Amino acid sequence: MSHRHLVTGPRHTLIHLTPAITLLLGVVLVLVMLVSIGVGAVAIPLETVWGVIANRIVPGSVAADWSAGRESIVWEVRAPRIALGAMVGASLALVGAALQSVTRNPLADPHLLGVSSGAAFGAIFVLLHTGLFLGVVTVPLFAFAGALGATALVVLIANLTAATSASRLILAGVAVSFIITAGGNLFIFMGDPRAAHTVVFWMLGGLGLAQWNQLVFPLAALVVCGSYIIANARSYNAMTLGDESATTLGIPARRFRLVTFIVCALLTGSAVAFSGVIAFVGLMIPHIVRMIVGGDYRRVLPLSALLGALFLVVTDMLARTVMAPQDMPIGILTGLIGGAFFIILMRHNRAVG
Repeated sequence: MSHRHLVTGPRHTLIHLTPAITLLLGVVLVLVMLVSIGVGAVAIPLETVWGVIANRIVPGSVAADWSAGRESIVWEVRAPRIALGAMVGASLALVGAALQSVTRNPLADPHLLGVSSGAAFGAIFVLLHTGLFLGVVTVPLFAFAGALGATALVVLIANLTAATSASRLILAGVAVSFIITAGGNLFIFMGDPRAAHTVVFWMLGGLGLAQWNQLVFPLAALVVCGSYIIANARSYNAMTLGDESATTLGIPARRFRLVTFIVCALLTGSAVAFSGVIAFVGLMIPHIVRMIVGGDYRRVLPLSALLGALFLVVTDMLARTVMAPQDMPIGILTGLIGGAFFIILMRHNRAVG
């Protein structure tokens, strides 16, 4: 299913303003991240937030007139959490946009294709049955292995059932997602009830366990895989036209789709390993971007990354205030927002329904 859009009227103007929109979104993202660090059970003024961060980056650059407790809240608790939220939001949005192109299905996202379920399965297995026997990298490695395994299973089932078309690939992904989710639930049922409670909260999505020394993994995945996806924007444009058209343009469609699945598995596994399962970000954000600037992936991909990061940072800020002083799992909020968006999308695009 193609994402081509007619460029008329106001949208034509917005397309020409894409660089300005990108810059504006980047500035807004940084400002919202700073504001978000100050929001929570203990409110911290923006000038204090900025002072703590500046002092950490360049020691002695700002006179420290704040307490050690506030500095700890800003730098050790909230700043890594907000940074992780931005990385996860950008990663999931890029994955959603890429998968929607190579499957030519506007409903494709890491959750529906089983990639998120596979990553969650790997992480659950570690947390409940093996422990961190490889140290801090154990959960990310197993989450990535689960995501990659789910991707391989989707491709295998698609081949065995002759579901080689992009549209039927989605059906294989949904089936794999249900099966793997059932396996993860079985692991939870068989595991230690005390540990299972922690895993259930993690499965609902959250950023509260973020630590600076762990952010290198999702950051590295975002930089490497995100660069690959954005660098191949023209290929994703071609893939929306169908395999035959893409092949005519010199793109090996099946191989490119497989590589995209692997890259998306790495991005999703890295995100899920540290944030839990956060659904609908990859579905919503690319659609919103296409509504604004059209279907050209040279614009869709970078704007999706920025808007996805902004969306998750704002959603996390809401999650910390709705039930303060407790944190609401962020996956609950994204599920509510995403479900409403899904209904609106079906209402306005009957072809999707």
